Amino acid sequence: MKVIRNAVLALLASGFMFVGVQGAAQDYPARPIRLIVPFAPGGGTELIAFLIRDGLNARWKEPVVVDSRPGGTGALAAGIMLNAPANGYTLMLVTSSTHAIFPNVAREPPFDPVKDFSGVILAATAPNILFVHPSIAANSVKELVALAKSKPGVLNFGSPGIGTVGHLAGELFQSVTGTKLTHVPYKGSGTVLRALLGGEVHLGFSGPGSALAQVRAKKLKMIASGMPQRLSWLDLPTFVEAGYPTMKAYNWYGIVAKAGTPDSIVNKLNGEMKRILEQPETVSIMLKRGYIATTTTPAEFDKLIHDDNEKWRKVVKDSGVQID
Repeated sequence: MKVIRNAVLALLASGFMFVGVQGAAQDYPARPIRLIVPFAPGGGTELIAFLIRDGLNARWKEPVVVDSRPGGTGALAAGIMLNAPANGYTLMLVTSSTHAIFPNVAREPPFDPVKDFSGVILAATAPNILFVHPSIAANSVKELVALAKSKPGVLNFGSPGIGTVGHLAGELFQSVTGTKLTHVPYKGSGTVLRALLGGEVHLGFSGPGSALAQVRAKKLKMIASGMPQRLSWLDLPTFVEAGYPTMKAYNWYGIVAKAGTPDSIVNKLNGEMKRILEQPETVSIMLKRGYIATTTTPAEFDKLIHDDNEKWRKVVKDSGVQID
């Protein structure tokens, strides 16, 4: 009888727990939601947060408030996030820089991007393109690799700084192609572009942005894109097409909750954000700013964060890149 009684109590408890979790999602949100952005106000990344905020505010009675907290390549924002309850009322916009590169180049990373967070949705991606100066006698990945192998260490590449996406993309390129380049770090992507145009460096990875205008003016050449698939709006092959399937280096942007947030709330957020990101107006606005609107399941975004960390961890280890 005691066994039966315990079984009944356990069943009732699980039932109440299920109802409680379901009820939490049904009542959510019952108060304002804080969406932390780890960058200063006015940056391009903020646009993604604003589009999601406006879309949710149009449907929910409780407002979503965007809170910009720059500092430490996302460390400050992550600290605020991790000190909040895992209830879906504090969310964070994360990027490949804050959640895949910084944790692997930092000497003592203050958070674990995989264990401390729960992915909600991948919201956008942006291509990283390999640009070269017109003086370089190469118009394809094959030709550039052959040229670099014939002159080990002679060709150099510029980046926005040590430990940035542009830097690690260059390190990954050397690893997968078996070439040796010389890294020249600058301060910011604009400085790299000017160095490329002036012939101070031979090549560099960058987003399309204003660089496309320089390509049209024949002041720069595009070699390949680090995206997994070719872009419909850009006539440019990927490194994957060129025979380097592991040469994927692009920027991504998504929303995460704190680890332990109920799945029902994460799934509700995912569904609402998916609807926003699939709207033609959202897609158009993002594309004009260089972003590709994207949607995933929470599990798919979690996998991307995990896989990207594994990839960049190996690149960092092999190259010895590290920042204080």
